[in-house]
Amino acid sequence: MHIEVRGLNKQFGDFHAVRDVDFDIAKGQLIGLLGPSGGGKTSILRMLAGLETPSAGDILFHGKRVNDLPPQERGIGFVFQNYALFKHMTVYDNVAFGLKVKKEAKDVIRERVMSLIELTGLKGFEHRYPHQLSGGQRQRVAFARALAPQPQLLLLDEPFAAIDAKIRTELRTWLKDMIERLGITSIFVTHDQDEAIEVADEIMIINKGRLEQKGTPWDIYKSPQTQFVASFIGESTIVDSVEQLKGFEEAANWPGTKALIRPEYIEIGRRSDFRIPSATVEGIVRHLHFRGSEWMVEVDVGGIKLITYRSLEKEVLTPGEPIHVLIHRAYLFNDNDTWIMENKTKEDPMPVYI
Repeated sequence: MHIEVRGLNKQFGDFHAVRDVDFDIAKGQLIGLLGPSGGGKTSILRMLAGLETPSAGDILFHGKRVNDLPPQERGIGFVFQNYALFKHMTVYDNVAFGLKVKKEAKDVIRERVMSLIELTGLKGFEHRYPHQLSGGQRQRVAFARALAPQPQLLLLDEPFAAIDAKIRTELRTWLKDMIERLGITSIFVTHDQDEAIEVADEIMIINKGRLEQKGTPWDIYKSPQTQFVASFIGESTIVDSVEQLKGFEEAANWPGTKALIRPEYIEIGRRSDFRIPSATVEGIVRHLHFRGSEWMVEVDVGGIKLITYRSLEKEVLTPGEPIHVLIHRAYLFNDNDTWIMENKTKEDPMPVYI
């Protein structure tokens, strides 16, 4: 299903939950709606489903306006955060529910349900009740039930929120593979960046009811278009006076400009470790945090706290230890623009005379 949204707004009394949102979603795409709690993600999802009526704007499925269509006529499958399974029904009957409502023939229902039970890895569990299943299994039942009526659009509201971390990771991979095999257009709401980056073909960043940016996870991470996106995606440090850092003095030409510096923009080590040691500045290791596969290192450079990572294969640092720091680039932004600035000292090192 191809989706178009034009000028979408939603107000609840004086609260403007969604403001002038426009986007297109191509058939077969898996889209993540990502943003902070209360940003408007679920309101957008519920308007697409027909569970909320837009205050203004249009929703089009394959070019047809569906604002006034009831949910059951939109060709949508909906997976809720809390599964919403029928406790008195078996796995089989839960999956078959939508088909029975449509009054499909018994043989058609059985074939479809058993096919989905196989697809979702629930074979052998069809006669169990929800309370006899794990959280991950209950979520798979919810997926299968949503898919049973063969919807053209699958909507998922925080589908992994109620599941423990290990099972959540497994389900992410399973869901992405399943949707790719089915080729169904899908939209899921999440506030988990890792989840959105790992699962989605494209991410839509929603904040205060507005669509801040839409693009692939890599494009959004590499080229954020707004200050909010830059600060929301990934771990980073906001620096108010980046012109104080070596190689970024040119930022003084834009008063009021701030910088966002990501961990991967920063390299730390001994002075002799760097090809252009003159581009480095001295810093102090303040804190070390073990992350399992690497160290997260907090470094103080002239009163500015920066965060970077260090391989476990390298010499272990200690708090209070002096260290040399090379900042390769910074993401700069002000009220009017955003751009990447490379370290000028690194690009144009001072000449060395022998």
